[in-house]
Amino acid sequence: MDSWNRRDLLLSAAALGAPLLNAQPKPPITGRPLRVGFIGTGARGTALLRTTLQFPDVVVPAICDINETAAARAAALIERAGQARPQVYGATGGVDDWRRLVARADLDAVINAGPWQLHSAMSVATMRAGKYAAVEVPAAITVAECWDMVNASEETGMPCMILENVCYFRNTLLILNMVRQGLFGELTHCEGGYQHDVRFVFLSTGGDRGPAGELTWRGVHAASKNGNLYPTHPLGPIAQWLDVNRGDRFTHLTSMSSKARGLAHFARKKFGAAHPNANREYALGDVNTTLLRTASGATVTLYHDTMSPRPYDLILRVQGTEGIYMGSLDKFYFDGRSPKEDQWEAPDAYYAKYEHPLWRDLGPKAAGQGHGGADYIEMHQFFKAVRNRTEAPIDVYDAAVWSCVFPLSIQSVAANSQPVEIPDFTRGKWKTRKPAPISGA
Repeated sequence: MDSWNRRDLLLSAAALGAPLLNAQPKPPITGRPLRVGFIGTGARGTALLRTTLQFPDVVVPAICDINETAAARAAALIERAGQARPQVYGATGGVDDWRRLVARADLDAVINAGPWQLHSAMSVATMRAGKYAAVEVPAAITVAECWDMVNASEETGMPCMILENVCYFRNTLLILNMVRQGLFGELTHCEGGYQHDVRFVFLSTGGDRGPAGELTWRGVHAASKNGNLYPTHPLGPIAQWLDVNRGDRFTHLTSMSSKARGLAHFARKKFGAAHPNANREYALGDVNTTLLRTASGATVTLYHDTMSPRPYDLILRVQGTEGIYMGSLDKFYFDGRSPKEDQWEAPDAYYAKYEHPLWRDLGPKAAGQGHGGADYIEMHQFFKAVRNRTEAPIDVYDAAVWSCVFPLSIQSVAANSQPVEIPDFTRGKWKTRKPAPISGA
């Protein structure tokens, strides 16, 4: 593990929240590029790799994927960016070959875009190997996996950042800045949803994805699980607006799903009425609604709808005693401030006055990058934490709380929508941890 020892690995976090452990900070990395490994070079992993290669102070000496085509494509991208060809794991070493990548002594961090069921295990192994972990969403799919990540981070002092890019959308950071400046008053309710027609990712369209109409790995989840299977996109920014884990916390949830019709209907239209997956009974209801409540009494409504023909919409409503923002409209209304009573305001003046410093500083560089530039800002913030040896801006407690809605919503749906308690992964630290400051690049 290089020349690192346990004392070196115990980091005291900077201003983005309380330190994971009381310990001496490790000196910042200076004078050389950051060395980052990648696990998973499929569609999402490749998108993150493309963004990473935009940073001249980051090199990628190792990648891992069991799909030889995907791994070869990623290696070629790295070479075309002017870097040395990376060591490739997984394609010939098997499904557990990622462990050899994680164990490498020359890596500062590992970015994990592997399969959902391995996200937690890969992140835990990364932290226990003395490296910063970045994990795609959801970070875990069981409550036990969430605790594994928290325990590993606390025991090693190594941060783990969930790569929730919606937290870095321009409008979500604008709202965060406005919330902190008190424009909405006291927040009482938020609403969000992963409402995205992705039926095409549940059933193979053929080619290297397998026979046409066959269930993909994500389709297997839809066939066997019923709840909110993708909660973090809307929940991440909402939790930040509500200061969850930093002054408040989610205490419990209740969840309900509609009937399951959309995927079978889609299969019939695409692959014919005789196809087995056109007649399968899928577990995942077309629309899941999950309600959460915080210790302070704020409420959150989450929707999960991936089976319906519809345009993409995250909703992202924030309601306070002084005003409201509706993300679907990208419009505001403030009591006594808006020029016309009972009429929405366009956002232009608020973007001009309350633009978040990260978008002010990084917007030009982020232009053209994934998710409207959010991927670039997200990775910039992760690499900044790695280089400075500070806590990640979205930490392991956030990863656990946001991701645990996946298994807990399934539990509530199965129990006829009975309330389910949400664990306090901070073990009480939420009461004294301070909200992350509003700061720029």
